[in-house]
Amino acid sequence: MKEPTARSLVLDSQALSLLLRNDRQMITRIEAARRVGVPVLVSALTVVEAVHGKTDTARLRWLLSRLQVQDATQADSLTAVQLLSDAGGLHGHKYALVAAMALRSPGPVLVLTSDRDDWSKLCDARVQIKDV
Repeated sequence: MKEPTARSLVLDSQALSLLLRNDRQMITRIEAARRVGVPVLVSALTVVEAVHGKTDTARLRWLLSRLQVQDATQADSLTAVQLLSDAGGLHGHKYALVAAMALRSPGPVLVLTSDRDDWSKLCDARVQIKDV
């Protein structure tokens, strides 16, 4: 599967959940990015959101060792506040900190998400969005 040209690939919680469940299409996307040297990024917050009681912890640790897990920073929180304001005053939006992380990543950034609408509101055309 050919993805748009990107310098960073960001996974949202649904994309990470699919990877944790061995979804063949998601595995293929991640492998394709890695082959061409595109870093696959996931927010530490996304990890918490994607995990549930039945998650295989050993598999989670192995997958995370192959991804670049990004911490949320104070600067990210301030960027997230601005993104929420710019998006019409959204409040406490679950993707805002992850969107801030995506925007500080080397661009162009491709986000794999199940929530195109929310990402579009927060990031406009500053990120490429691909549905999972």
